[in-house]
Parts: sequence; structure tokens; C-alpha cells
Amino acid sequence: MRLALVAALILVILGLRLVISRPNFDLDVTSSTNHILDWGYKTTIDSRLGEITGLSNGRTHAFLGIRYALPPTGERRFLSAVAAGPWQGTYEATSFPNIAMQSKSSPLEDTSSFQMSEDSLFLNVFTPSAEGANRPVLLWIHGGSFTGGSANTYDGSVLAEQGDVVIVTINYRLGLFGFLDLSEFDDEFSGSASNGIRDQIFALEWVRDNIADYGGDPENVTIFGESAGGSSVLSILSSPSADGIYHKAIVHSAPSVNQPPNNFSQALADHFDVELLDLPAALRNSTSEELVAAQEAVSFSNGGKIDGTVITRSSNEAILDSAAGGVPLIAGSNRDEGTLFSNLIPSPLYGLIGEAVAANVVPGADTGKYLADLKEAYPDDTRTEHFERIWTELNRRAVINSAVRASAAGPGGWLYRFDLPVQQGVSDDMGATHAAEIAFTFNAFAGGAPDSAFLYDRNDPDVRRLALNWSNNIIQFARTGNPNGAGLLQWPEYTAENRETLILDSVSRVEAFLDSADRKRWGDSETTPSEFFH
Repeated sequence: MRLALVAALILVILGLRLVISRPNFDLDVTSSTNHILDWGYKTTIDSRLGEITGLSNGRTHAFLGIRYALPPTGERRFLSAVAAGPWQGTYEATSFPNIAMQSKSSPLEDTSSFQMSEDSLFLNVFTPSAEGANRPVLLWIHGGSFTGGSANTYDGSVLAEQGDVVIVTINYRLGLFGFLDLSEFDDEFSGSASNGIRDQIFALEWVRDNIADYGGDPENVTIFGESAGGSSVLSILSSPSADGIYHKAIVHSAPSVNQPPNNFSQALADHFDVELLDLPAALRNSTSEELVAAQEAVSFSNGGKIDGTVITRSSNEAILDSAAGGVPLIAGSNRDEGTLFSNLIPSPLYGLIGEAVAANVVPGADTGKYLADLKEAYPDDTRTEHFERIWTELNRRAVINSAVRASAAGPGGWLYRFDLPVQQGVSDDMGATHAAEIAFTFNAFAGGAPDSAFLYDRNDPDVRRLALNWSNNIIQFARTGNPNGAGLLQWPEYTAENRETLILDSVSRVEAFLDSADRKRWGDSETTPSEFFH
């Protein structure tokens, strides 16, 4: 029973979902892109794959549901994707595509808005114009614990118009379909624990080969993502097969990639009542709905793991080892990451789940000592606040270490912390909770989505100013590899000597040595850059 509960909590360690939710937590996010389908114009372009028709509002074009890989179904289930070729006739890219198979029950997203299918390897492109081919490209990887979410809930149109950039949002295989480790059964399953990451790399290869047709520069591609999407970014940094097809990276609120895959083979064999050796056949002969049910039954959790084939090393090692051949990196987290999870997880489970999350904050170290030291450092915390702080530190420690290593290696690393408290859409005071910054990253408040899609008052001048400035930081970074310039607040690199963090708030500012006491407690020293390499 204990192992099952611990496995269940891993479903939320890297993302936004837990099926268990409090009834007073209500957030509508799927409505944030529905308005795109009401755009009044269509636009058709010629591409190397064939003629394609998308939607337009007169300022930005949206090409929705472009297939980047063939359906990973039948005998291709659990294998690496296969690239999709040219199409015949005119491709209708005017509606959102299928989303990956996942649970229909989620406290944060109404998945009934979209069709679920194993045939889900599609992407959406937002571009100001298909003319020219020199615009920076930003490829967004969605979060959701590697078990939920989709590209379809992210509107790239505002960012595309604002920065004269091309935005790509992608779907990838989730859960058992994308992250089940079957490598013990046959060589054909080598790397199956990272098939979802392979899908993301396939999408990057599609961008390399095709994005010029949509006005993008394949030699200037930034990958960015939040939670499981941020962990995906770190996974891509840790995957040699992706080298050279992206040029900058942004990580929002993600733990480090530093553990091997979890093995669910015996649990799944027991679930399907088959011998272990017969498990691959049983899985391939099951319907997609049966696999989702099995995934929930065994509390499946994987993704962002060092499988040895696709992801070959930890993200910390990858960032350092790449040295001058690496990419500039922005990384950060939110001040109150943990409040989302205290709202989603029943309080009787705080102790058990907190202990398991803590083991991921300090992998390989003494979890009991970490928890005792945390209580000593923050003696006035309530039980809920203690639980929330563990989650916050899970994300905070990883992004700090990622940013400082990127600076030490040479390409440059910048660290942020998002502090602006949420204003609406939730019943409790959640502060700057997990995922709250995403609408600012996309400057969604300037778009056409309804007010119900946001946790903030879009008419608040502080909200609009922060969204504009932060999204301009993102655009400037994608354009130049440095988030500074264009009249923005000067944001120094995060180095071992200076430890300067950009605080995103109603009045943004830069503060130094914010996390010194916490880093000392975690066992992270004031190492100088040269010492990182020893």
C-alpha cells in the first residue's frame, strides 16, 4: 500500500495533475485557445510537404494540427516514432488536433474539449508571416506529470505578433504510451522509457526541416517548457541525439533529471494477469482505453529518466559537460510552488507524500535529515506550509543548479523567481503558485482569451506590465541568447560568485544570494566555476 501511494504522488512531482482534488479548487484553462477557431480568415501557403491552409486574424497565422510523425499504433506502439512524409492535396490545418491518451479526470483541464487518441503526434505553428525565414523559433513543451496535458491549450499568437517570432507547440506520447520501460524484453524496446522525449526530438527535427516554410529560422530554435515540460527541456539537454537542433533553452519549475526509469513490468503483468514474458504482447493487444486504466491502476509514473539510450546522463552533468558547445539557459521557479499541491492532495497524505517528494529534493542523501533540517530552519511553519515548502524546494534547487552550471560552462545561465500572487479563480490564498507564470510567458492577457482562462485580472496595470516585460525577456533571449536589452531591467547572469536572481513581481528587481541558507542546508556549496569541473 505504501509503495502504491508513493508511486501515485510521483504522478504530480513533474507536473500539474493529480486525480484526487479538493472540490473547492476550480481553474479553467482550456478556454484560453478556443477563440482562435473563431478567427475570420484562412491563409494558404506552399510548403516542402505540400499546400497547407491555416487560420488568420489578419496579424498572425495559426496552422493547427500539423502531423510530424506517423501514428505510433499497432506494432509501432512503444517504439520510436516514424517521420511523416508529404501529403496529397491541401492540408487543412484549421482545427486543433487529437491530444495524447490520458485520464479524463483532471482538476486543471477539461480534456473533453479535445479528441484523445494514440494518433496524437501533431504540432501547432503560430507565425506573423510565412514570408522570409529568419524569425527566431520557440518550441513549447507542455507540462502535466508526463501523464496529461496537450499543446492545444497554449496560444502562441500574441507572442508571435509581439516579437515577430514563430511559436510551435507540440503534443507527445504520455503515460504508458510514452514512458514505459520495456527494454528488458527485447532490443526493439531500447529507450522506450523515453519515447515521449523521442517524440519531442522528432518535432524538433520537423522544425529543422520545415519551419522555414512558416517564416522561422531553423538555426535559431529555443526550447521552453514548464513542469514536466521543463523536465523535458532538461531531458533534451541530456540527450546526445538532439544536439545541434536547438540553440537555447528555458526551464520553468522542473526537478533535475538524475534518476533511472521506474520499472512497472511486474505490476502491469499482475494487472493483466499474464506471465511477465507475455507482458509486451498483452500490452500491444490491449485497447488504448485499457492501457489508460492500467496506468491508473498501477499508479504509473515515469518521464525525464536516464534510460541510457535516449537520455544518457543527468541534466547537471550534461550542462557542465557541454561547456562552450552548450546552449544559453534561463531557469526559474515560483515563490509558492507548493500551494498548488496542498490544494490538490488530501491533508492526511501530507506526511507520506512529503517524505517521498523530499527524497527527490535530495536524491541519494538522508531524507530524514533533510526533513528535520527543514523544520529547524522554518520552525513556525504549519503542517501545510511544511508540506508546501518541500514541493517548492523540489523545483527551486534544480533550477538554481541548472542556471549556475550553464554560467560556469560558458554559454550563460539566468535565474528568475516569479513572485506575483494569483488574484482570482481559486478559493484559497495560493500566492505565486505552480504554473502561475505561464500566462505571463505567453503574454496571454493581451490576447483574445476570456477572463475565465486566467488567475489574474487582465486589466490590472501591474499584471499587464509584468506580462509584457517578462514575455519581452523571453523574446529577446530567443533572438540573441541573452534576455537583456530593448529597455528591459538589467538581468545579470547567475554565477557562483554573484548569485543574482530576477524577481518577477508588480515591481521587478534583482536580488543577490537569495537562497544562501537553503543551498547550504541542501549541501550545495559556494563553488567557484573552475571547481565545478573537478
